[in-house]
Amino acid sequence: MDTLFFDSDNLDLTEDFLSRAYARMRIGSSDLRAGRARVTRAALPSVTVDELDLDFEMSYSVTPLGRICLCLVHDGTIRDHVVDGAPEAFGPGDMVYFAPPDRPYSGRVRNARYNITMLDPDLLAQVAAGRPGRSPEPVRLTDHRPHSPAAARHLRGTIGYLRDHVLADPDLADQPLIASTAAQHLAASVLAAFPNTALTDPTATDRNDSHPTTLRRALAYIDDHADEPVTVADIAAAAHVTVRALQYAFRRHLDTTPLAHLRRVRLSHAHADLVAATPLDGTTVTDVAARWGFFHPGRFAALYRAAYGRPPHRTLAE
Repeated sequence: MDTLFFDSDNLDLTEDFLSRAYARMRIGSSDLRAGRARVTRAALPSVTVDELDLDFEMSYSVTPLGRICLCLVHDGTIRDHVVDGAPEAFGPGDMVYFAPPDRPYSGRVRNARYNITMLDPDLLAQVAAGRPGRSPEPVRLTDHRPHSPAAARHLRGTIGYLRDHVLADPDLADQPLIASTAAQHLAASVLAAFPNTALTDPTATDRNDSHPTTLRRALAYIDDHADEPVTVADIAAAAHVTVRALQYAFRRHLDTTPLAHLRRVRLSHAHADLVAATPLDGTTVTDVAARWGFFHPGRFAALYRAAYGRPPHRTLAE
């Protein structure tokens, strides 16, 4: 996990830092007093989560970021934000798609605290539909506002948990399986929150490909790679079908999804580890959960109880 911190009241230094941390940009301020900019960043390989605090008014003009950029305003306002259309204004509580990867943008920050979360566009494609043997098809978000307040709240919660629990614990965030699972969860939450171009309905070919042989290949791949970072696109490629066909095969034959099955397999491995361990050997429930990609302890405990009829700490204690 990578981290950085910036704190300065020098506008030139702030412009230089922001240009290196995001993309080449020009900033300015009409404030006569010296304004202070504070930025903290924690990052996974394909995701960055930044908290910014600007106690002055600052204009910005930014070249394309090359990444999906989301913004959550805590306090203050962002005004005259322009990407391709009319100026927009964002205030406290607003969760917005700030800028597409290939578009410049400009606007003004007015005494604001806000979160900027950026992720690689490929992450969206990895959790959406794609074709086997080829790079996943690009996925575009088609609106800058979430499609409902509930979707916005869920995405805010996902970002907050990623920031406050996964990225706040370097030992946890540095585990590849945790990093991969958390990044995919964020990407799935983004796709669930914003209108987008992902196609999820299976075609006639996809339906023809969703036979038991496809399922057997997918199940074997999951069993062999449960301890590694795995995406739906990886499983589909191993089964030689599209993601849509894979999803349809799991729904048709097992009444579940590929990732739900992967989670059950990992839960089974976690159960085996808890049975084999004892508190005296230093093993903890949190350690075992993290080893198998469960970055939310409460969620792990709920899944475990549903599967095995007891909380995980009782299995460890026996």
